[in-house]
Amino acid sequence: MEKELSINEKMKAESRGLRGDIAKGLGNKLTGELSDSDQQLLKFHGSYQQDDRDRREERENKKLEWAYSYMVRLRIPGGDIDATQWLELQNICDKYASGTIKITTRQTIQFHGIVKSRLKPTIQDFDKLGLDTIAACGDVNRNVMCGANPALSDAHDEIFQYADKISAHLLPKTNAFTEIWLDGEKLNDEKGAEEDPLYLDTYLPRKFKIAIAIPPLNDTDVFANDIGLIAIIKDNNFEGFNISVGGGLGMTHGNSKTYPRRGTVIGFISKEKVLDIVWQIVAIQRDHGDRSDRKLARLKYTIDRLGIEWFKTELNSRSESMLENEKPFLFNRRGDLYGWFQDKKKLWYYGAFVESGLVKDEEGYLLKSSLKEIALLKACGFRFTGNQNIMLTNIDDQKKDLINQILEKYGILDEKFSLTRKDAIACVALPTCPLALAEGQRYLPTLINKIEKIQDSAGIGDTPISVRMTGCPNGCGRPYLAEIGLIGKAQGKYVLRLGGDSYGERLNQVYLEEADESEILESLRSLFGEYATQRQGQESFGDYFNRTAQ
Repeated sequence: MEKELSINEKMKAESRGLRGDIAKGLGNKLTGELSDSDQQLLKFHGSYQQDDRDRREERENKKLEWAYSYMVRLRIPGGDIDATQWLELQNICDKYASGTIKITTRQTIQFHGIVKSRLKPTIQDFDKLGLDTIAACGDVNRNVMCGANPALSDAHDEIFQYADKISAHLLPKTNAFTEIWLDGEKLNDEKGAEEDPLYLDTYLPRKFKIAIAIPPLNDTDVFANDIGLIAIIKDNNFEGFNISVGGGLGMTHGNSKTYPRRGTVIGFISKEKVLDIVWQIVAIQRDHGDRSDRKLARLKYTIDRLGIEWFKTELNSRSESMLENEKPFLFNRRGDLYGWFQDKKKLWYYGAFVESGLVKDEEGYLLKSSLKEIALLKACGFRFTGNQNIMLTNIDDQKKDLINQILEKYGILDEKFSLTRKDAIACVALPTCPLALAEGQRYLPTLINKIEKIQDSAGIGDTPISVRMTGCPNGCGRPYLAEIGLIGKAQGKYVLRLGGDSYGERLNQVYLEEADESEILESLRSLFGEYATQRQGQESFGDYFNRTAQ
C-alpha cells in the first residue's frame, strides 16, 4: 500500500512553482507573519520566518502577536564575493536587519531581524549586487561549498569554479522568485507552473547538500553532505572527483530511526562528466526519497533503505557516465588557515577569525569596522569559509601592508585566541531559531572560556580540540564530526558526544545523554587529565578517546 504524502508534499504540488500566496501575505500589513504553507514555501526563496523567543512571554502578556521577523540567506557558491558586494551587504544589513552578519557553516551569509515590510527591499538590494537567495533553503540543492584555501594546489581556481557550475546546473526553473521579489512578469493564472525536468512539481523530499573538498584539507566536512566531491589531482592536473553519497548529520531526539551518517565513497568520475552525475543523483533522491515522513526523507535514509549497491546500479543505469573505481586521496587537516599566506601565484590572503560566524565589533576586536575600511580600498576579495570565518583574497604586495595596518589598527590579530576557540563552531539557536531546544552561538564562547581553563590546568592549552555546539539535533554546526560535540536537548542541557577525528572522517559517539554545564566540564576535566598523561605522541583528543573508549 502506497504511503500517504506528507502535508509539505501536497503544499509543494499545489504551489504553482513555489508561488503560493506569498505575494499576498507580504502585502498584509495587519500581521508580521505569513500563513503556515507560505512559511514553508518561503524557504525555497531563501528565507525563514522567525520570532524573538526571549520576548514571547512579554508579548503574550500584552496581548500582542509574537515579535516576528525573517532570516534571509544568500546563495553564494564557494562563498566568494568582491569588495563592493561586501561593502553594500554591510550597508543593507545595517539598514534592514540586525546589523550583524552571520557567516554560516555552508560558506554563505545570512541576515536576521528583518521585519516583513523590509523583506522585499532587502532581496531587491541583493539583486542590484548580482546576488540572490534562490534555493538557499528549502527542499532543493542548497549552497554548494568548496575548499576555500587557494594555497592547496595550482588547480584550485579550476576546481573552485565547479561550486558555481553545480549550483547553476541544479537551480529550480520556476520564475516565482523574479515574479514575487523583483516585480517580474506574473504567470497567467490559467497556466500551470514552469516545467522543471529535475524538480518537477514536488521538488525533493527534503533539503540536499553538496560540498567539494580539495585534499589534503577537508575544510568543508565533505562526508557530512548528501553528495561529497573529493578533488583528485595528479601531477598538478585536476582529473575529476571521488564521489561520496549519503552523508547527513541531522537526527531527532528519541527517534531511533534517525541518525547521523558519514557519506560513502562510491567511485570516481572525470571532471567533464560530474554535472551529469550530480544531476542524476539528485533525480534518484527525487524519485525514491521518502515523501511520507520528513524525518526519514534525506538521501542517507534512501540509501540505507535500498542499499548502496542498488544505488550504484541505479546511478549507472541512468547516466551515460559510468563510475570508475575510487582513486586514492588523503586528508590530514580540516581547519582554516589564519593570518597571512600566499598561493602559487604569489598573491596574498588573510584568514580572519570570526567567533561563531558573527561579524560585529567587540572590545579589542573590531572586525566589522576593519572589514568595512578594507572593502573601501577595493584591493581584495572576500571569501567565507565552511568554518564560519572570512578570508581576504587576491591581495598584491603593494596592498598587503596597507591592509595589514588596518587589521592591526582594529585589533584583528588571530594570536589573541586559543587553537580550540578558533576551531569551535556554533549554530544560531536561541532566540530566533524556532527549532532550538538550547543555546548555541550566545553560549559557546562562555563555555570555551571554561574549557580553555581546564585545558591549561591539564597542560594541553596549546592542543587544538574541536568543539561544536548546536541548539537542536539537526546538526547545522556539524557537531557529530567534532572531537567534542554538544547537541541541545533542553534549556541548559546537551547531549555530550566525543571521539570525532581531526579530519572529519569519523563520527563521534554519545558519552552523556543529557548533561548540564557542570557535568560537561567535570567530564572534560577528568578526560583531559587522562589524555595529557596517556596520549601517544601527537595523538589528538578525539583519537585518544576513540582508542581508549573501545
